[in-house]
Amino acid sequence: MRRVAVVAAALSLLATAGPAIASRAAAPPSEPAADTATKAPALTVTRQVRNLEHPWDVKPLGDGRLLISERDSRRLLVWSGGRLRSLSYPRGSVWVSGETGLMSLAVDPNFAKNKRFYACHGGFAGGLRHDVRITAFRLDLANLRAVRVRTLLSGIQATSGRHGGCRLLIQRGGALLVGTGDAAVGTNPRNLDSLNGKVLRLNRFTGKPWPGNPFIGSANTKRRYVVTYGHRNIQGLAQRADGSLWSVEHGSFRDDEVNRIFAGSDYGWHPVPGYNEEVPMTDHSLPGAQAAARWRSGDPTVATSGATWVKGKRWGVYDGTLAVACLKDSKVIFMKFDRSGKLLWTRAPAALQQDGRLRSVTRVANGDLLITTANGTEDVVLRVRPRG
Repeated sequence: MRRVAVVAAALSLLATAGPAIASRAAAPPSEPAADTATKAPALTVTRQVRNLEHPWDVKPLGDGRLLISERDSRRLLVWSGGRLRSLSYPRGSVWVSGETGLMSLAVDPNFAKNKRFYACHGGFAGGLRHDVRITAFRLDLANLRAVRVRTLLSGIQATSGRHGGCRLLIQRGGALLVGTGDAAVGTNPRNLDSLNGKVLRLNRFTGKPWPGNPFIGSANTKRRYVVTYGHRNIQGLAQRADGSLWSVEHGSFRDDEVNRIFAGSDYGWHPVPGYNEEVPMTDHSLPGAQAAARWRSGDPTVATSGATWVKGKRWGVYDGTLAVACLKDSKVIFMKFDRSGKLLWTRAPAALQQDGRLRSVTRVANGDLLITTANGTEDVVLRVRPRG
């Protein structure tokens, strides 16, 4: 009862949070819909960047330049004009194990002036301990350096490196959102005093909790960062044109999920006692209300990963869809939702099922999509555009 009271009190604070994170209850679960019969545009797929190893993310820097992270090698790379160059930065501060290493990137909206970008990565927490953390950097292209500015947030638990998350998104209005994994610790997702299995929100300059967060009044510092909880392993975050926020996460043996983010909400992953992956991804038998997924894979999973909203009339029927990369099923699923967030249909074009495992999807200024492959060796960044 105390948890319910705390959540109710926290939701009353959302007036300062802005419209981008809703605070009402989610719709009932919806199953994947059949493909629409509407004609879709043909796609041109180009291998824009080659010779990569486990690239985790790619972000445009302007003037055709791309910033790329490699998870296991810890390389930060800049691609420009067909040339791939490695950046000097404190690589020794990045801890790599299993699914954790150098992961998500976010480029500051004012990058042209401040040259700042942000990285989510494994780190060293002292002694034999490790964590996942968010670091701000300043890019010095003249000297091919990424200069560490500060650690914005540390203490996201890391165990073996399993379920390390980690996706970054700069929300309209300037807040930095972080999607985290549960570190394969069963009690983490619904523990509001843990940073794991959550969507977190912070100030991208100071690292302090965002003032509109639902638990900002808590005495526990970690709880002040929490926007939503009850997640397993968030791999994607995306903001729709209407301002709504969406997450993509890995399921266990079933039910990868796409969720609409409602501040203060529980998404129902609670694999206890121990780490029991037989429980539902969204367990509605738990106390309180759980926000239902807007799409789920069913059994088996497809290993959904990064996502972005598609924009532009030249995309035809795909305009306004959520493009979600899949690792295990080696495809991109375009998902059409109505204004209320109800799933209408899905489609996975054959042109995006030819390059193996797919990790991240990023939209660039002209509407093209950049997709990283995740095959381990001879990985690439794909550029995807509608033909014609």
